[in-house]
Amino acid sequence: MLARIRLGPALRFVKYVLVAALIVCGAFALLTYAQGKTGKPAASETLPASQLVQPADLVRELASASTDARPTIVYVGFRTLFAGGHIPGATFHGSASTEQGLADIKKWAASLPRTTNLVIYCGCCPFERCPNIRPAFALFRDMGFTHLRVLELPTSFAADWAGKNYAIEKGLN
Repeated sequence: MLARIRLGPALRFVKYVLVAALIVCGAFALLTYAQGKTGKPAASETLPASQLVQPADLVRELASASTDARPTIVYVGFRTLFAGGHIPGATFHGSASTEQGLADIKKWAASLPRTTNLVIYCGCCPFERCPNIRPAFALFRDMGFTHLRVLELPTSFAADWAGKNYAIEKGLN
């Protein structure tokens, strides 16, 4: 018969600490895995080239389109930058880098037909590091928008739009 080993108080404490550490590590691993499955693209995720539009192309599209055929343009960056200057006709519904901003954008977009010709943009900073574009893109994509495009502003709105003397308007909508 196997003899039962009696653990002293110190060894029992170590046993409980190890079990607790394993539980905490397992919970952390599960949370990390779950967060990676949210559908939110990483800041460095590459957007599909077919869904990018260049500033000059959007300017031509806006100039040639009838009022009914104009795309719905949504600024997804920071409110203060929108107020300082934005594409004429663009609307602001929240900053996509915050949960509240995404919720506000989602609430606004809920009633739009999923076939809406939608162009989103930010321009707060270099496109590759923008904290707003990819979360907004993921939100609209996950909501089922089928004609979704992203205005690619490589440096910033100031340099790649206003600096090229494309039309802007100031103030809030």
